[in-house]
Amino acid sequence: MNVASKPALDQATLDDRRLAKVSARDVDVFYGAKQALKSVSIDIRPNEVTALIGPSGCGKSTFLRCLNRMNDLIESCRVAGSIWLDGEDIYTSGLDPVQLRARVGMVFQKPNPFPKTIYDNVAYGPRIHGLARSRAELDEIVMTSLEKAGLIDEVKDRLQEQGTGLSGGQQQRLCIARAIAVSPEVILMDEPCSALDPIATAKVEELIDELRQRFTIVIVTHSMQQAARVSQRTGFFHLGELVECGETEQIFTNPRHKLTQGYITGRFG
Repeated sequence: MNVASKPALDQATLDDRRLAKVSARDVDVFYGAKQALKSVSIDIRPNEVTALIGPSGCGKSTFLRCLNRMNDLIESCRVAGSIWLDGEDIYTSGLDPVQLRARVGMVFQKPNPFPKTIYDNVAYGPRIHGLARSRAELDEIVMTSLEKAGLIDEVKDRLQEQGTGLSGGQQQRLCIARAIAVSPEVILMDEPCSALDPIATAKVEELIDELRQRFTIVIVTHSMQQAARVSQRTGFFHLGELVECGETEQIFTNPRHKLTQGYITGRFG
């Protein structure tokens, strides 16, 4: 993946960045000759849920993957612009993407537990990053992560069973526990409830609200109702552009852009 040179920053941009956990400026993404994102700029505040909404193929998941450099894994992908985490350029040549992904965890659309026990699913990250000095410390990380993910009561007597044997909603909460086990600062969620039934969806949404006390969360969702329920800020993407971003209530009740209004009211999408 190639990254273009970074633009100079004015004082207003620097002031906005100081208040944000993650900042993006003029981000373009290309897959070969096809441009998927066009000059996206956004500030993501700490300890809030920011929802990204828009029609299928509008670029919201592509942008999400920029935030932990998952697009690096796509050979044809080229990213231009700037993205900072706590003021640090995440695309600088000296930054280790593996370490970045420990700070910026990700939960995918389809639950994807490893073919390992429930315990080993959660312990995997702390083991490879050397976060536990003893089995007792690892046990504590696993149990605390399962508790934070709202799963401990359902699996505490089943830790040596396969994670793939859990229900879909439990698997997704296991994947959330796996993500938070390495103590990330940001959690990215790419349509985390799209494969779940309404009851499991409600549990994950409740969990998201609890997790934002400790983490900054960015969620891509195809459900405007979900965005309205779980997020404090919402960004609307259309044809690779971030049309507008603001307080969730304002976006849904008084959008500034006609495109946003058209999508919210169901005229297209």
